[in-house]
Amino acid sequence: MLVALLTWVWGCSTFTSTTPSTEPSGTVGKRAYLPRPRIQTIGFTIQVGAFASERNASAYARLLQSKGLDAYHFIDTDGLYKVRFDRFPTKAVALNRAQRLKTDGTIEVYYIVRALLYEDIAGATPQLQHDLIQTARRFIGVEYHWGGTTVETGMDCSGLTQTVYRLNGIDLPRTAREQYAAGDPVSRNDLAKGDLVFFDTSRWGKINHVGIYCGNNTFIHAPSSGKRIQTTSLSKAYYRNHFAGARRYF
Repeated sequence: MLVALLTWVWGCSTFTSTTPSTEPSGTVGKRAYLPRPRIQTIGFTIQVGAFASERNASAYARLLQSKGLDAYHFIDTDGLYKVRFDRFPTKAVALNRAQRLKTDGTIEVYYIVRALLYEDIAGATPQLQHDLIQTARRFIGVEYHWGGTTVETGMDCSGLTQTVYRLNGIDLPRTAREQYAAGDPVSRNDLAKGDLVFFDTSRWGKINHVGIYCGNNTFIHAPSSGKRIQTTSLSKAYYRNHFAGARRYF
């Protein structure tokens, strides 16, 4: 699978108050919970450019972003840094968009890449779980940086989870709070590889940290400033005491 080299502009700690709960949407007691937003899958995307240098790929992605495109770069399994942008429901729509952008000089060579469609998710769960974990593991050792945008500058916790999912065809929201609200609740006893685990490290009833469960009671996450992306045990007292719930998206 692919390894992304981006996060978006907000960090793990960008959130508004929400009370952690593993209850499903609807009404629980006297508290009303809003329906969960539907998770988007990335059906087709446009890939442009293959670079030996991460710096060049990053610069090209930023150029496309300045032109209003939802561009990002990543290192592929062939060792080259590639740039993709936007998401489309069908190949025809993606192709039409790419051809128009080429005509007006915004891009040159391009490829239409099929990522993941809604109907793919249920039938591809074992492979998807494997791919999510393999993608996440390639980030181990990257420095934490709040709101970081590349491997060179570092990544934050929800940027890591969003990027890993995005490169496997699922478009998660950006912040830990939004990711928590979007998924289906999973009990700690039923955790499966690829689920996201959430924490309230402040004990103020706010979701402010997230990681990717990778089996054997461990998860991969970007811990905090001064640390690097790593694998950690859920049994550690700190994370056991601040655990707020888990979510599944496929």
